[in-house]
Amino acid sequence: MLTPPRTGPAPSARDRALRHVASLSSGRPLDTSLRLTLNLHPDRETAGRPVLDALAQDGAYHSQFVTGTSNGGLTAHPGGDRWRWESRIFGGAYDDASAEQRPVYGALDFRHSVVGAAPRFGSAHFRLTTEALPRATFCYPDSAAEPDDFGVAAGMHLIELAEADDRDALDDYIEAQIHGPVLLDRHIEALVLDPCYRGTPVEASARALPFRTEWHAGFRLTVEELRLHGDYRGQEFVALGARVAEGGVLDPRIIGDAARTGQHDLQSLKRVWHCLARFGAPAAPPR
Repeated sequence: MLTPPRTGPAPSARDRALRHVASLSSGRPLDTSLRLTLNLHPDRETAGRPVLDALAQDGAYHSQFVTGTSNGGLTAHPGGDRWRWESRIFGGAYDDASAEQRPVYGALDFRHSVVGAAPRFGSAHFRLTTEALPRATFCYPDSAAEPDDFGVAAGMHLIELAEADDRDALDDYIEAQIHGPVLLDRHIEALVLDPCYRGTPVEASARALPFRTEWHAGFRLTVEELRLHGDYRGQEFVALGARVAEGGVLDPRIIGDAARTGQHDLQSLKRVWHCLARFGAPAAPPR
């Protein structure tokens, strides 16, 4: 049998990925007033540069496949877990794609959280414009859990799943994968920071970015309270948190300062952050 000639260009990896996930999705269209957020630690470094300065220089938010850095696991390489998860979710659409073509990761802020939809990954967050919604795919739970439930803006049943679930607060987010570029001057409307960064180089770097700087009420946890939750991530991380605390208190800046000393294991400090994010988050304002 002859193959009919193509009448147009072959679908891009992005288009194939979106179509594949759409074929797995169901439910009502997503409320277009909702936002996608990208949580991050704004005082960390990437390739030897402060992360916000690197973003300003590059002009775009890149995936782990490009940066080689992450606030989760570092498995974005051929054959690694992140590569395998993406191959499964997107039907192999990105298997032969360049790193720059792959999606970036965030979460759907369906709870209208003041600290972003996935504070597990950082105290600050970028809030994207509505333009990102139609080119996003979603899964619940996180892709690392190899989920079976997916969504797109045209069909989204994941909110009902998340609202009915009893996962830990740091794990109870709807992961979003944004396909196509996330350009600082077009696709981000604000960077929302913890007030512990007021008057610091982080604020100065944030003010140089081409969108608003906003503030939430702040993460803060006393060592006294931290010691009540030794069963959450483990007593060794309670002890580490107590050592790096200043004046008996933890906040994101203090953990970031500890990370830059080079004296502490970064994975251990990540678990201290989990304790702060879980038990020291600001209360949500009344709606």
